[in-house]
This record gives sequence, structure tokens and C-alpha cells, in this order.
Amino acid sequence: MRPARLDLLQQMPIFGALHDDALCHLLAQARELRVPQGAFFCHENDAASSMFVLESGRVSVQKHWQGHAVELHQLATGDCFGEMALMDLGPRSASVQALEDCLAIEFGADHLMQLFTHNMEQFALLQMNLGREVCRRLREADEARFRLMMQVAPQALTPPGGAPTSNTSH
Repeated sequence: MRPARLDLLQQMPIFGALHDDALCHLLAQARELRVPQGAFFCHENDAASSMFVLESGRVSVQKHWQGHAVELHQLATGDCFGEMALMDLGPRSASVQALEDCLAIEFGADHLMQLFTHNMEQFALLQMNLGREVCRRLREADEARFRLMMQVAPQALTPPGGAPTSNTSH
């Protein structure tokens, strides 16, 4: 019987198509993290070097503005966050707070480097999957920003020197 964690990872786009051997190698190094309701996994602008996979629970992803937390979205079992840290090694772009008791698997940048040593092909596949996930999220953010811009400034649909663009189909 396959361990539940292995199945959880295999169903996620970031770990999809990775061989069981590579996933087991990563899981053997990963840290299990329990975060109680109300506590934070991380805070915006913290130093970052790991990502998290929610094994159970729900979290709120938040940005802070003028002293207030603004929720960007919620994540639940099977979702991941913090993957940008594995790609750019920059600070956390948001805070993540547990909405209920959570169990997560934490993968650090050093775990990926050990996968590189263990199996370079699987490491490359994981890196491509991470890039795809970050690009998917960027596309969603671009679309949300565009929709917001059109609510605020619909005149932006008028090209310079031209007639307004119609959004009806013929």
C-alpha cells in the first residue's frame, strides 16, 4: 500500500510525474510541521528558504496594508505555498495564517539540492513544475489585475486615436 503522503504529492501539479523514488527521497528529508489555529506559518518579508504542502487544515494568505491584514485567498488540504522561496530565495511575499489546526510538510531549498545529487532528471522536472505553478499563479494575478483595472478605468479599452473596443461577439 502506498503511503498517503506519497499519494498527496503525486496528485499535486508541482510533484506530478515525479517518480515514487524521488518523492520518497524528498519526503525522507522533509519536516512535518503542526501549526495551531491562529498561528502563522510565516510573515510577509520574513527570510524564506522553504515551501509548504498542507496535509490537513486551511490557511489564509494575507498581505498587510496600512496596519491591516488583507486576505488574498484561502488554501486547504493538498495546496501548497511558499514555492517562490525555492526559486528566487527572496523574502516571503505574504503572511500565511492557520484558520484551523494544520499539518504541513515543509520542503527546504537544501532538500531540492539533495534531490539534484540523488537524481538530476527528477530535480529538473520538479524545477519545471515549480516554474509552471508560479507562471499559472502569475497569469491568475494578471487576470485579476486586469479585471480590477477595467472596473476602475474602462476607458482604457479605447485604443489611442481609435474607436472604443467592443466586447460583444458577432
